[in-house]
Amino acid sequence: MGRAMNRHALLVGVLTALCSVAAAQQVNIGEGSVVEAVTKLRPGEFVWTPEIAPAGPMLLLVNVRTQRAVLYRNGVPIGATTVSTGKAGHETPTGVFTVLQKQIEHYSSKYDNAPMPYMQRLTWGGVALHAGSLPGRPASHGCIRLPRQFAQLLYKVTTLGMTVVIADQPAAPRIGLMPLGGPTLQAGAAGEGDWHPEKSPQGPVSIIVSAADRRAVVLRNGVEIGSAPVSVDGPVTGTWAYALRAVDSAGQHWLRLQLSVGSTGQPVAKEEWQKFRAPESFKRSVAGIVSPGTTIVVTSDSLQMGSTGTPVTVIEDAPQKKSR
Repeated sequence: MGRAMNRHALLVGVLTALCSVAAAQQVNIGEGSVVEAVTKLRPGEFVWTPEIAPAGPMLLLVNVRTQRAVLYRNGVPIGATTVSTGKAGHETPTGVFTVLQKQIEHYSSKYDNAPMPYMQRLTWGGVALHAGSLPGRPASHGCIRLPRQFAQLLYKVTTLGMTVVIADQPAAPRIGLMPLGGPTLQAGAAGEGDWHPEKSPQGPVSIIVSAADRRAVVLRNGVEIGSAPVSVDGPVTGTWAYALRAVDSAGQHWLRLQLSVGSTGQPVAKEEWQKFRAPESFKRSVAGIVSPGTTIVVTSDSLQMGSTGTPVTVIEDAPQKKSR
């Protein structure tokens, strides 16, 4: 009886200690923004301030270069965390993904039944967000490891189809207010492209523009529903995103979420939208489906293997036989 009680006391002590460590991972940012705090986080630390934007569409930006991630809701950063991405030989793919599957208790079918708590699948080939150890460097087999408490909090607020952008950039994400009116793609690119909205009638919309391929791909709920040739005037370097925050009588309210060096957090000139050129029919089709939560991601990289630039993964919308 005494031995059983000692075991129980020991178990309670261990669980209490673990809970204390998990709670200590969260950092109080005090003054300043979430984005300003992200560069100061040590491995395993995170910030979580959902009250800044209580409702709205979400976007997660993961930076494999800095081993950080920032969560935006309604265009406002509400959380930031340290991460551990894929090590050499198992690099985490860069690109635009959506959450395909969620499972609180999950075990890897590829790596010795390894636990993957609060798993949120990004590809059917084995890349996911999940809780795990964070040694301060890339150390996973391709997944994105998160502090356990952050993984749990994130799991509670995300939905299937949420957009996740994984980039390899030297700077932390920055944010700046876009002017009213939103993007106005100009006609001029050859060809009309493809448009099949019936493939995915509803869900979050993401539009990926590749300067390397001179093409845009439209995804709804993680499924490609359209594409068209799109040219971009002037040089395109790095990766950034525009998020549609709201639509009202004054027009569309867009925010710019930038991952590369050079973002100042200042309003972006309306002329910025003028450099994107696309077929007229494609512009009309896109205008008919955008709503708060729509994300436009612009990258200098390629969406196709073997094309100019670094290949970028864009969603796997059908389950594969082998999963993780």
